[in-house]
Amino acid sequence: MPFCRNFTWLRCFWLFAFLALFSRNLHAQATTPDVLILTDDERVSGKLISSSDSSVTFQSDILGKLTIGWDKVKELHTSGTFAVIPKHVKLKKGEIPNSIQRGSVDVAGQNLEIEPQPGAAAATVPIQNTAHIVSEKEFEDALLHSPGIFGAWKGSLTAGASLVQATQNSRTLTTAITLSRPVPTQDWMQPSNRTDVNFNSSYGKVSTPGQTTIKTAIYHADAQRDQYFTGSLFAFGQAAFDHNFSQGLDLEQTYGAGIGWTVIKNPDETLDLKGDLSYSRQTFQVPDQDLNLFGSRFSQDYNRKFPRNFTLSEQLAVAPSWNQTRAYSANAIVLFTIPVYKQFGFSVGLIDTFLNNPPAGFRKNSFQFTTGLTYTLP
Repeated sequence: MPFCRNFTWLRCFWLFAFLALFSRNLHAQATTPDVLILTDDERVSGKLISSSDSSVTFQSDILGKLTIGWDKVKELHTSGTFAVIPKHVKLKKGEIPNSIQRGSVDVAGQNLEIEPQPGAAAATVPIQNTAHIVSEKEFEDALLHSPGIFGAWKGSLTAGASLVQATQNSRTLTTAITLSRPVPTQDWMQPSNRTDVNFNSSYGKVSTPGQTTIKTAIYHADAQRDQYFTGSLFAFGQAAFDHNFSQGLDLEQTYGAGIGWTVIKNPDETLDLKGDLSYSRQTFQVPDQDLNLFGSRFSQDYNRKFPRNFTLSEQLAVAPSWNQTRAYSANAIVLFTIPVYKQFGFSVGLIDTFLNNPPAGFRKNSFQFTTGLTYTLP
């Protein structure tokens, strides 16, 4: 009897092993690789990830992730299901339009052939009329689901420090956090909203035995929420907080709302122009100079991505006050990042802050030059 029980278990083992091998073979047969043929007749096997109007993103089994211009593509053959989005079309969240063609994709020459389902008539579309090709799963997820509050954040974290230990002891620490959460994240969809959070600081201390310690402390934090009416016009609300020991400013808190316009928006470049009405409360190290201000803020935000992932970020703002005309201010921020390794880069930045009404004995202008190590969120 024990032998029979062991024999039964042995047969079960071989049965499960056979079923596992059989299902693996079926899966291998079902997942036929996509094939990309270049103009020099080089053949690449793998998986089509997506495409834009100028290039194809392809995951090669051997070479990894590739981005290749359409002018270098001779043929493309896929086995999965994709959605083909025409140029000048922006889709809205919450519905899947029937006008978007979906199916397997084949490319020959300058034409894209879409076969919706086995036996159905194929549709032919010129590549020049196609803006994007995305997988069916990505297409449906983007239209029917929204990212959680902690999802879809993009941005960078920067930190720099210096230490001098000699007759004079010097410590300097700079930090910067830039976060943005556009919803939806796909550029082939109509923008809905965007949340931006920024923080930067510069703290320094120079001490000499027997003398007064010199301190520098500059902090800035802001948050903004945009709500789009169209693809380029949006309303926004924002809050900002500033402390600048070098200008005698204990705290300036600003709350405002206004209208913005996205002048340029493409994968490599964006430009926003904004104007608002705001309230500010300024408190200084000299209390009798504290002010309540009603004014505006006019600003522009510019971001540019260069080849090899070099990036430039630039912001310029002017804030006049309507009830205290002498209490106007302005600031400019420029940050240039050079990629070093994977998500890490080296950053060089300039921050210039102008305050027209500091207490007596303080300069109106505060200038910072910063360098640091930057981590870009994937």
